[in-house]
Amino acid sequence: MARFRFRLQNILEIKIKMETQAKQEFSAAAEALAEEERKLDVLVLKKHTLEEEASRLLTGMLDFRDIDDNALARMQTDEKIGLQKEAIKRAEKELDKAREKMAEAVMERKTYEKLREKAFEEFVAGENKAEGKVIDELTSYRFGQKINNSN
Repeated sequence: MARFRFRLQNILEIKIKMETQAKQEFSAAAEALAEEERKLDVLVLKKHTLEEEASRLLTGMLDFRDIDDNALARMQTDEKIGLQKEAIKRAEKELDKAREKMAEAVMERKTYEKLREKAFEEFVAGENKAEGKVIDELTSYRFGQKINNSN
């Protein structure tokens, strides 16, 4: 039996490598998004702490300098939170791009794998046909030999 050789095997291997790379990029983008979300969580926690401190500063003995410092810190934290939300949006867009690229790479790989499967099926069918032809020839030869021997 002949050996099957897919003529587009090199392209299929390249598509597999591209898919692997796209998956790695997706993973990196997902990790970057998670990191940006962690940074936001830290800022939100800091804001909450500053708000509790503001409540504490407003009760009891009033120290206007501490109250102003706290208000300034809360305002700066609010700005940082806004910037961090923008960073999260950018990271989400990058994740979406990476997801699309990965989906496209998977689709291309699957297309070439389907082509390979179809080529293999055609190869097997051709081999079966050739084998059937050889069997028919052998049967005809043996039958012809029996007729010649009986005469």
